[in-house]
Amino acid sequence: MTTNEELEADIQRYGVSASLALKLATPAFEELLHLAETRDSGQIPRIAKFIAATYNGQVHSFDLFELRCLDVEISDKMLICLDCLRWGNSDLFRLVPDGDARVRAVIEQWGLQPVTSY
Repeated sequence: MTTNEELEADIQRYGVSASLALKLATPAFEELLHLAETRDSGQIPRIAKFIAATYNGQVHSFDLFELRCLDVEISDKMLICLDCLRWGNSDLFRLVPDGDARVRAVIEQWGLQPVTSY
């Protein structure tokens, strides 16, 4: 049985984990967004899909196996962003200046269409 002290310790530990995830995700998401806005290599469409899925996963999907097709540094940034989403403290687009407009522009720039079925 969990005591109140154990529960309080868990809550505090989760808070620390959530804060760290948020701190790490901010620059990671900014860099991914910047790449999608400014680059045009084979990896960038995958980054744009990931960004769109973090913005609205019901409208845009991202196949997690795509992580295998990316440079390790890029996929590491995505995993950092996923950890932040897991804690649910903030939408990623809210972490960067003008994030909503920038993400919408990336979705349009890369012609990402809404998912019609799973």
